[in-house]
Amino acid sequence: MGSARRSEEFFSEEGVAGFTHRAMTKSTGLDDESIRRPLIGICNTFSELNNCHSHFRTLCESVKQGVWQAGGTPVEFPTISLGETFLAPTSMLHRNLAAMDTEEMLRAQPLDAAVLLVGCDKTTPAALMGAVSADLPVIALSGGPQLNGHFRGQTLGACTDCRRLTAEHRAGAIDDETYRELEDGIVRGPGHCMVMGTASTMNSLTEALGLALPGNASIPAVDARRLQHAQAVGRRAVAIAAEDLRPSAVLTRESFENALTLLAALGGSTNAVVHLPAIAGRAGIELPLELVDEISRRTPVLADLKPTGRFQMQELHNAGGVPALLRRLLPLLHGGEMTVTGRTLADNVARARVEDAEVIRPLEEPVRPEGGIAVLRGNLAPDGAVVKHGAADPELLRHRGRAVVFEDVDDLKARIDDPGLEVDASSVLVLRNVGPVGGPGMPEVGNLPIPKRLLREGVRDMVRISDGRMSGTAFGTVVLHAAPESAVGGPLALVRDGDEIELDIDARSLTLHVPDAELARRRAAWSPRPAHYSRGYGRIFLDNVGQAPQGCDFGVLRGRDPVEGYRQPKF
Repeated sequence: MGSARRSEEFFSEEGVAGFTHRAMTKSTGLDDESIRRPLIGICNTFSELNNCHSHFRTLCESVKQGVWQAGGTPVEFPTISLGETFLAPTSMLHRNLAAMDTEEMLRAQPLDAAVLLVGCDKTTPAALMGAVSADLPVIALSGGPQLNGHFRGQTLGACTDCRRLTAEHRAGAIDDETYRELEDGIVRGPGHCMVMGTASTMNSLTEALGLALPGNASIPAVDARRLQHAQAVGRRAVAIAAEDLRPSAVLTRESFENALTLLAALGGSTNAVVHLPAIAGRAGIELPLELVDEISRRTPVLADLKPTGRFQMQELHNAGGVPALLRRLLPLLHGGEMTVTGRTLADNVARARVEDAEVIRPLEEPVRPEGGIAVLRGNLAPDGAVVKHGAADPELLRHRGRAVVFEDVDDLKARIDDPGLEVDASSVLVLRNVGPVGGPGMPEVGNLPIPKRLLREGVRDMVRISDGRMSGTAFGTVVLHAAPESAVGGPLALVRDGDEIELDIDARSLTLHVPDAELARRRAAWSPRPAHYSRGYGRIFLDNVGQAPQGCDFGVLRGRDPVEGYRQPKF
């Protein structure tokens, strides 16, 4: 940061530049004392079109209190808010745009440090990607999970139970009136999904990466302790400005290995396998899929959480939260990694306690002996695919069946419940053209619905394969992120109805049983679909997006370009 803070250089410029900087700032109500203090940005992703962030105005005020308490001056500014429910065709299309927004605002404005208000699942990786590239001192602050849902004595979790109950409704087991009543009890207030979906996963991983204070992930959104935590974040933001503690001093290969270990122990979302390589790529660190699989194999699942377990984020918090889980995992972690607290990861969790051993299990009594995500390879996914086998039907972990192919989401919607569809419980449902380019933006549609006819026969899981993603709240024997994707000529584009596909999770293999000569013939006849966009951000996305194993980032955005002094042309 140099001999002077960025804000100090900005306000002490000689001549008309400094005069204008001070005068314009004073017009907002700040005075000379305020502009002498460290300037702490608060990157606020509040939006009324993002229900998960609807409480961020209040959260932001608590951060400001903490900044003032520590002798800094808080300045709030907006960046893009990615609300999963409201964005079309998918919020993932806009993750890189939000990362660019965050990076450029951190770089362009005369900030000494910043707090990143995040929550809904794409906002967290987007903010971290941008902040890592800008390399300004930052702390991530989650808005926290929603309260547990309740209905007629059941504890419900969005949107794991959204999907489960919808399947029961489609099967005829829940009537229309009850299905509508469920809407009023499943999401009871602000915050992100209260199960171990992508939002809870990514906000948990910020603690393992060292970019958030302990407790960031699990304090419920409406709990007063969330506001107290926000004040502590504001105070610490002033300190990291003075210490010049940047992401480059925190993020190492070892800190990402810590995050992958926590991902496995949580039974977390497959989406982290896309987001973590994207964040790591900004830090100049490669995270190959083989590392994901290696760490998952050696790490037991200790947190018994939905969608693969029994409990939700509220119970995890009451059981000691992520700090208690990390303390249990210390034998498997690089405990000496630095964090934004100014202490090591091991120091951060040294006093953490497990208050409920049913929710956070001991290492010697895990929920499952290895992590819930497996990386597959084979002629159907030569660059890799992932499956959350912890959420799969055990009888389907090794399966061979005939393909039923859907060209895209529209084709799926049109035919999945067609009584004439040639499908049975042993079939393998294949959905293509839903990858980064084909989606566009790799939508969360990989957990294809079970055909209604089979639901009514009692079928609740089938092998499903796509080049898309699925929500971290989803479940089932669902193979995702098949790479290269079909839209760029990946093998998924060559599958035909009736082809035999074999899944063997123990062997980590995914095989299309079609002779090479026939595949070559099909490839010669294949041609790409017309591009989804001819202009605008959509065209930029299609021209630059990478494949899933590399995190779907833009190649031109990988790496870091640290801010040093704020430099404005003098006049």
